Amino acid sequence: MNIKILDSWLREYLKTKVKAEELGKYLSLTSVSIEKIEKVTQGQSKAPPGTVAKQRLGLLPGGLKMTGQTEDYVYDIEVTTNRPDLMSIIGIAREAATVLSQEGKKAEYTEAKYKNNFKPQEKTLEINIKNDPKLVNRICAIIMEVKIGESPEFIKQRLEASGIRSLNNLIDVTNYIMREIGHPTHVFDYDRLDTKTLIIRESKPGEKIITLDGKIHTLKGGDIVADNGQGEIVDLLGVMGTENSVVTEKTKRILFFIDNNDPQKIRKTSMNLGIRSEAAVLNEKGVDPSLTISALLRGIELYQKIADAEIVSNIIDIYPNKPEVKEIKISQEKINEVIGINIPLKISTQILKRLGFHVISKRNNLNITVPSWRNNDIEIPEDIIEEIARIYGYYKLPNILPPLLKKGPYHLEDDPLYWERKVKNTLIYWGFTEVYTYSFVSENLLEGPPEEALKLSNPLNEDMLYMRKTIVPSLLEVIKNNEERNEIKIFELANVYQPRPNDLPQEILTLAAVIKKPNLNFYEIKGIVEQLLNGLGIKNANYKNRQKGGLGADIYIKNDYIGEIEILDDNLSNFELNFEITRKYTTLKKTYKPIPKFPPTIEDVRLTIDPKISYQQIVSTIKTQSNLVVEVSLLDVYEDKKTFRIKYQNPYKTLTTEEVTKVRENIYKALIKEFKVKIT
Repeated sequence: MNIKILDSWLREYLKTKVKAEELGKYLSLTSVSIEKIEKVTQGQSKAPPGTVAKQRLGLLPGGLKMTGQTEDYVYDIEVTTNRPDLMSIIGIAREAATVLSQEGKKAEYTEAKYKNNFKPQEKTLEINIKNDPKLVNRICAIIMEVKIGESPEFIKQRLEASGIRSLNNLIDVTNYIMREIGHPTHVFDYDRLDTKTLIIRESKPGEKIITLDGKIHTLKGGDIVADNGQGEIVDLLGVMGTENSVVTEKTKRILFFIDNNDPQKIRKTSMNLGIRSEAAVLNEKGVDPSLTISALLRGIELYQKIADAEIVSNIIDIYPNKPEVKEIKISQEKINEVIGINIPLKISTQILKRLGFHVISKRNNLNITVPSWRNNDIEIPEDIIEEIARIYGYYKLPNILPPLLKKGPYHLEDDPLYWERKVKNTLIYWGFTEVYTYSFVSENLLEGPPEEALKLSNPLNEDMLYMRKTIVPSLLEVIKNNEERNEIKIFELANVYQPRPNDLPQEILTLAAVIKKPNLNFYEIKGIVEQLLNGLGIKNANYKNRQKGGLGADIYIKNDYIGEIEILDDNLSNFELNFEITRKYTTLKKTYKPIPKFPPTIEDVRLTIDPKISYQQIVSTIKTQSNLVVEVSLLDVYEDKKTFRIKYQNPYKTLTTEEVTKVRENIYKALIKEFKVKIT
């Protein structure tokens, strides 16, 4: 988030003689990043000497004439998203005063104080507001009679320097307050609210609105809107006003309205509709609800000065959701342990108090109450320590690494990146090319029912509508886009996404590969998978008929399903492995087997087998009959007949004919009993 503010505006709340360049340097070192400081020339108000010193410029009458020129500076400030309190003049002033004081510079934050001495009036105009506390945390409002016109020059200059276009005095005040205090505000034409009713509710799918910029939007439902009681939407709260209630040149009476909304709903609405107004950007970060009354009182001051406003109603303050006060306890030992140097408790206390924290020091401990504007980002003691460290100055900390007090032994096979690199390098050595495809796919590339996949609510286009559950379709799209090539071998190691109810999707690291070449057969791609798993130390993988049907095989390690091989055509095949499950079985352990001193006995046997029985089942049955069977391989296949070569060997002596015959008979009995084979 970036904001622009004028130096002269900032110094109404920051009393210091530090120059703009020096102020920017210290802020960038410890707080917000000052991206740029630009010198500008502004008009100078013709006022009696000492006027500005006696009252803030924001309260000067709009009739003052401008004469002469004066130099000023515009700060272009980058604010991190967790600090919406710094998206304001007041927030930056408080931060700057703290930073400069810590650097030994004389600086003081002048807290804004707004008068709230309005007495209940007997004869007033009314507005009936029905709030939904699940949607809006706080509402402040008041009705005023006003005169619409141009804003005074100082407001125009400040808004335009901030990148906000001046429109008229009624709208300019709302933007002025948003930049100064940091809470968005809104103004309705009171007389255009025919029913004098505002019902805060969620929008229904398909409802249409016309925003004040003249654009028509269809709501998806769940947006925070204000209804006039007759079903007509008169405001899209927290995002942008609507055309049917905006002030016009004929406006005589206004409803000045400040709403503090559920930030998650504001974010969803803003992204769904593509409305990225500054109000929406602020509201979606979670603005402090205690600022609403300050914004209201400041608005009343400004409207009275520049729009001759007269209050014609009582102040409305609906506050159902008061945030809990956060208290955090922390010791000096903890502060010094985390930061790495000894910082006196007095300095830590001063820093926190200047930032607005309430601090009570007891012995070597601090009891800290978090200010309302920091409720969103201060949760744990480490957050407090971070505040102390950054204001103290990261650049003042020693340039050494902290000691490693606890460090277990490093094992290469426990490093997931090692196995990822190993798989990638292996496939590259075998002639494969690694590709990178999008995690989002169209409905055409999505395997399975769309309702079982995660659908994006704001896709970039129809080709990126769903989060993929498999990588293979994306790789096949790469093959399709390279039709002129007769041979292609590609792979990708990336995440696929499985939806989870009421939670973020499960990310599963997956390896997928596609081979295109003439006369491609199942055994070639199966051999690639076998050798790949062997390289990972996995030698007990099983291959079974696909449960989904079709040519290929499902791959198991013990009882865990890890993936599949799929034959798509005579020249196109793929495999896909769940790399996270596969990783559980990877190992770097090697078993040493000495070269046998005694020769093996080798026999070939031809079996007539039911085609439904897999090669793996036959091999497993043969090997389990005796530990003298050291190797079984398939020599030949003809129709339903398969020829196997069996190697018998004893590491301690030469096998006799009787010993081999006994094992052979056990093998035949087991095969006939389990699979009803015929031995030829």
